[in-house]
Amino acid sequence: MLIWLTGALGAKATEKIVIPISTNETDLVLQVGDNGRLYQTYLGHRLSNRSDLKQFNWYNKAASDGSVSRRGWEAYACQGGEDFFEPALALVHADGNRATYLYYKRHEVKDIPGGKETTIYLADNKYPVNVELHYQAYPNENIIRTWTEISHHEKGDIRLDAYASTMLYFNRKDYWLTEFSGDWANEANMLSQQLKFGKKVVDTRLGSRAAMHIQPMFEIGLGNKVAEQNGEVLMGTLAWVGNFRFTFEVDNSGYLRVLPAINPAASDYLLRAGQTFRTPDFIFTLSQNGTGEGSRNFHRWARLYQVKDGKGSRMTLLNNWENTFFDFDQQKLGALMGEAKDLGVDMFLLDDGWFGNGENARNNDHAGLGDWEVNHEKLPGGIAALVDSAKKNGVKFGIWIEPEMVNPKSLLFKKHPDWVIKQPNRDTYYFRNQLVLDMGNPKVQDYVFGVVDRIMTENPDVAFFKWDCNSPITNVYSPYQGKNQGQLYIDHARGVYNVMRRVKAKYPALPMMLCSGGGGRCEYESLKYFTEFWPSDDTDPVERIFIQWGFSQFFPVKTLCAHVTSWNKATSIKFRTDVASMCKLGFDIGLKGLTANEISYCREAVSNWKLWEPVILDGDMYRLVSPYAGNHMAVNYVSADKQKAIAFAYDIHPRFNEKLMPLKFQGLNPAKRYTVEEINLMPGTKSSLPENGKTFTGDYLMQVGLNVFTYQQTQSRVITLVTNE
Repeated sequence: MLIWLTGALGAKATEKIVIPISTNETDLVLQVGDNGRLYQTYLGHRLSNRSDLKQFNWYNKAASDGSVSRRGWEAYACQGGEDFFEPALALVHADGNRATYLYYKRHEVKDIPGGKETTIYLADNKYPVNVELHYQAYPNENIIRTWTEISHHEKGDIRLDAYASTMLYFNRKDYWLTEFSGDWANEANMLSQQLKFGKKVVDTRLGSRAAMHIQPMFEIGLGNKVAEQNGEVLMGTLAWVGNFRFTFEVDNSGYLRVLPAINPAASDYLLRAGQTFRTPDFIFTLSQNGTGEGSRNFHRWARLYQVKDGKGSRMTLLNNWENTFFDFDQQKLGALMGEAKDLGVDMFLLDDGWFGNGENARNNDHAGLGDWEVNHEKLPGGIAALVDSAKKNGVKFGIWIEPEMVNPKSLLFKKHPDWVIKQPNRDTYYFRNQLVLDMGNPKVQDYVFGVVDRIMTENPDVAFFKWDCNSPITNVYSPYQGKNQGQLYIDHARGVYNVMRRVKAKYPALPMMLCSGGGGRCEYESLKYFTEFWPSDDTDPVERIFIQWGFSQFFPVKTLCAHVTSWNKATSIKFRTDVASMCKLGFDIGLKGLTANEISYCREAVSNWKLWEPVILDGDMYRLVSPYAGNHMAVNYVSADKQKAIAFAYDIHPRFNEKLMPLKFQGLNPAKRYTVEEINLMPGTKSSLPENGKTFTGDYLMQVGLNVFTYQQTQSRVITLVTNE
C-alpha cells in the first residue's frame, strides 16, 4: 500500500522536507537542503519524541578561515561536485562530462512484509540521469536494507565508474573497524583497528569464489572499540556474490563516511539509455548494546525475511567425502547409507567424483567438471539406484555439483571453448585444474540451470544439493562480452543469480547448501535461494570454534553447516561433535573407525540435537565467552518463550591452574526457575557438573552462573535449562 507522495524537482527551502527511515531502535533522517539536494542529518538511536524529527536544520556553511560548519552530508554524493572525498556515484556522461548533481524530485513510502520501504527519487538538473534511493526498514528486527537504482535517457551510453549501494555518515570521537578475513580453511578471522584520517579499503577482486580472502561484512565501534554486550556498533553486510569493496573514509574534520559497493575495479559499466543499473543490497543494523544484540537482529530478520525456508527445519546428514574421497562405487556408498541409518541422521550426501566417463572420468580434480553424466563404471545403476538404496535405509539422498566450472579434460570444454572465461592469446593459468564458465552468457546460464533440472527431472526424489564453486576467475576475458570487458564481473554475478532464481522458482522446496571451497560464498542474496552454507573446509574443532564465532556475527546458525570429521584426531569424538552441534549438525566420518562407545555417543548426540533443534536453530543466540579473549568459549540459545535454553561450553587450551570463571547465561526469564541437566555424555559416564540436576532462577543463572569450565584440554559440555513455570 502506498502511504504518501510529495515533493518536486528543486524543492523550495520553505517546504523543509524531512524523510525519516526508522526502526524501533534507529532513526536515519534525510532532509532536502535549501539548494534542493538531499542530505543525511542524523543516524543514531531512535528519538523518543517524534516531533524532534522536525527540528533538524540542514546547513553547510564555510567560515572565514575556510573551515566548514556542517549539519548534513549529501546522501548520495557524486563525482565532480563540491565534495572533496570519496563519491558514491562516479559516471561519465555521453558527452564526456564527469560531473553529476542530484536534486530531490519526490519520495514515497509503502508497506512491505515486516516493515516499510521508502523510495527517494533524485535527478540531475542538466542531464537526463535518474537515481532512486531505496530503504527498507524492519522495525522489530532493527534492520535497514538499502540499495540504489541508476538510469538515464541520454543520447548515448553513459559509463559508470563507481556505484555504491548507499552512503552512511557518522560523527563520533573514535571509530574502530572489525573486518573478517583469512584464506582457505582459515575463514572469518576477526581483526580490529582504529580508523584514522584517510581511507581504509577492504575489497576483493576474485570474481567468483569472491570471499576467499575477505568476507563481505564488517563492524564499526562508534566512539569505542567493538564489544559483545555494550557500546554503539554499526554492523553491515553486502548481499553480493561477486567483487565487493567497503570504503571507510575519515575526513579532515573527523567525520566518517561508509561506502559499501560492488568493486568498480575492471568494471567500468556501460549503461544504455532506458536500462537500469541496480546495486546490491547493503543490510545493516545500528546496535546500542554491542554486537550480541546486533547479531540477534540479523538472525531474526534473516530467518523471517531472507533465507530460503528460514522458518523451516534442517536435515542432519552423513557426507561421504572424507570417508572415500574419489574412491567409491555403488557398493561402498550403499554401506555408508547403512551407516547413516545407524547414526540416525536424515540424509546421505554424495560428494564429488560421481560423474564423467572414459578419459574424462572424475577420479581426481583434473577431469570431468562440465560432463554431468553418471560415471557408469562406479555407479552402473545411476543416481536412481542410489536414491533407491537411500530409501531402503530410511534416509534421503543428496548430491554434490559444481556446475559453474569446467576442466579442460571434458567434453563440454571441447565442444564449447567460447563458453569459458579465458584469454584468447595468452598461456592459460589453471586454478585447481579448472576454469570458470562465463555466466554472463545466457546460453551458459541455460546449461547450468539444466544441470540441476536434468537431475531433478530424472530423479525427483533427490532431496538436497550441495552447490560448490572452487575457483576464482582467472585468465580474465569473456568471449561473450567482446569489447565490453568492463561488464564481465558484474554480468557474471548477475548470471549466477539468474540461475539460482530459476532453480528456486521450479524447485521451491529443494534444500540447497552453498559452498565455495569452504566459505568463499557467504552472503545474503545467495541465501534467498539456499537454505544453508558451508563456512569452511577446516573442520578441526578448535579452528571451527573461531570460524563459527566469526560467521555467527551476521548469519544465524541455521545457515552454518558444521560437520564431525577426522580433522584433529587428537581431540575426542565428543568434543568434535559438540562443536558441530552448536550449528547445523552433519557428519563426514566413517563409523568403522569409531569404537562402540563412540558410535553410541554419536547416536545419542544426533538424537539430542534433533530434540533441541528448535532452540538451537530458531532461538536467540547469546555469545557468552569469546575464544579471542582467552582459553575457553561458550554460547547459549534461548527459546522465544524463554521456557528452554541450551549452552555449549568449550575448554580449548586452558593454562595450568588458571582462574576459572563461572559461566553466566543470558536471555533467560529472571523470575522463572530452570532445572540444569548436562547432556551429550559418553556412555558409562556421569556428569561432573556441580550444579547438575539442581534448579535455579534465571536471575541466579545470569548473575552468578554455573561452574562449567575445567582445566582439561579440548573438553566440552552441553547443558540444558528447562522450566515448567
